[in-house]
Amino acid sequence: MLQPSLVLPNRQLSLAPNVISTPSAYFWATPIILAIAVFLFVWEAPGVIRDFQISQNPMTLENGDVRNGHCTTRKAIFTDCEARLVYSYKGQNYDTAVEIMFIDFHTGDYETGLVISADHPELATMTLGLDMLWNRIVTLSVFVVLLGGMSLAMVFFGLRIWRVNRQLKQPAKLTPVPVEITAFDRKRNVLSITYNDKIAHDKTGRSVYTRMKDGQEPLIIGATNGKAVGLAVRHGNTALPVLLDSNLQRIKLTEDERVAALAPFAYHYEGDQNVPLLVEEPKKTISIWKQLRNFFGVLLLIVVGVFGFWLWYVTSSATQFQSPGMDINNLMPAPLNNWGCEQLKKRFGHDRAPFGCVAGDYTSWK
Repeated sequence: MLQPSLVLPNRQLSLAPNVISTPSAYFWATPIILAIAVFLFVWEAPGVIRDFQISQNPMTLENGDVRNGHCTTRKAIFTDCEARLVYSYKGQNYDTAVEIMFIDFHTGDYETGLVISADHPELATMTLGLDMLWNRIVTLSVFVVLLGGMSLAMVFFGLRIWRVNRQLKQPAKLTPVPVEITAFDRKRNVLSITYNDKIAHDKTGRSVYTRMKDGQEPLIIGATNGKAVGLAVRHGNTALPVLLDSNLQRIKLTEDERVAALAPFAYHYEGDQNVPLLVEEPKKTISIWKQLRNFFGVLLLIVVGVFGFWLWYVTSSATQFQSPGMDINNLMPAPLNNWGCEQLKKRFGHDRAPFGCVAGDYTSWK
């Protein structure tokens, strides 16, 4: 079936503002993902750096005491181990808490000893921490790079959308191109559409998101692989094509120019009743933005869960040496950390202070 061609005036044209939309998930998910990446780095990086320093000149202490050591495995492969290390070296007594995290398929118990840096004896860790040092470095790097890269990519995409919308305000030559509509959603008189630039001969493969309001519908010209094909235009050298509406209201034309441009499509629709239109419900198609919203919703629940766990630790935990409660409390901003330590001190002030609330002697409360 021959598709009608879009004939536009032979001059530069501008487009309506904000025809390329920014997914709402970008605004709230980006800072959350970045915060999680920073949290992981701040939580684990100091321990990894400490153990890397120790590995440069390690010294195992046979008379060192590893107390309250235990490991917990989650999701079959994520393991975190913690212990209190008490030792003496050259007449100086040391007492420190250590926690490490790594990925391992190990089952059963772990055996570990106490090792310090011969150059800096105040730095101590478990021998298990050195055995798993590169495992920990890779694990931390992968999580931070993935989450940090995801947040930076979303910032980049958001800036690209902002830049394209600025460029669209200036007149430029418009080139019609077909695009594949991959998902859409109707809600409160707003039609949200995701389409891909992968049909045209000069395709970019990029995915674009737009919203049509006040009853606007996309200009549908056919179908491919069971999906509707809409007509879009490239605006000069801008990075993203703009999906057109069925009345060409997105292009700044005179009324006579708009009628002339739509004439071939009116004849086309009258002659072929099988031209696909967007029905009220898509065929089992889940928008990528819905998938992102669900994914980021889970991440938000994790953040809320971590905060809730911290509240439980400082107000209700049976011991002040509960992990990862100590680490979370230590990473909290100063006002929250001070408040948390006050709650712990009310219940455990007669005992040693935990990591995050300890003074310079590594024993008393700060």
